Amino acid sequence: MPYPGLDLAGKVAVVIGGTSGIGRALAHALAEAGADVVATGRRPERVAAVAGEIEALGRRSLRVNADVTDEPSLHDLFRATLGAFGKVDILVNSAGRTARAPTLEVDETDWHAILETNLTGTLRACRIFGRHMVERRFGRIINIASLASFVALYEVAAYNASKAAVAALTKSLAIEWARFGVCVNALAPGVFPTALNASLLEGTERGRELLLRTPMQRFGRLEELAGAMVFLASDAASYVTGHLLAVDGGFLASGVNQ
Repeated sequence: MPYPGLDLAGKVAVVIGGTSGIGRALAHALAEAGADVVATGRRPERVAAVAGEIEALGRRSLRVNADVTDEPSLHDLFRATLGAFGKVDILVNSAGRTARAPTLEVDETDWHAILETNLTGTLRACRIFGRHMVERRFGRIINIASLASFVALYEVAAYNASKAAVAALTKSLAIEWARFGVCVNALAPGVFPTALNASLLEGTERGRELLLRTPMQRFGRLEELAGAMVFLASDAASYVTGHLLAVDGGFLASGVNQ
């Protein structure tokens, strides 16, 4: 590796929500940088598939399901990882959900479900794994924020609120845990088509508006998140905490593009 500070060999990473889309790409990035990676989610077949991909890269993994809305499952995940590897150095919180609806019509059940996953689920994982990191006096936590942490996206008020809160939570934990050697940051992806959102972006008015506001005039490719992820997880970022790193093709810098 050209710069040794970016080498994750000997590190153990847990990626929650790591079995599809952005989370899966981030799990691959960590493994390719040298870390052993436990990528988890709710569906056993997806957990097994990603574990196999990580092992094919020459890294170690586990097959443990977890759901951020089920706190005991997160404790089970932590205990299983600690039992297999003896430590957790890196935690990535990538579990998330959304639903589009005019705010006047949003059912409170849907509102609470989105906040429960995106915000409270992130808090649960940070507390369970963060306690271990504080005790060891070392850790890297990377939460997944969003463009919605900075600007409003149309008719997804619950998602916007949750991701703005994830940004605030990231900063709060960063200042509490900095003295213990635990860096807490967030990755804020721009628009990255995945199997879950491609139909909402490709050939739609929403997709065209997002492209218009993106100076690079294209959507991101999942592999373009790898460098930012590895940096935040690495020793190269030992003096970086409380930061939201946008990987967005210039979207947040955009005012007038024509």
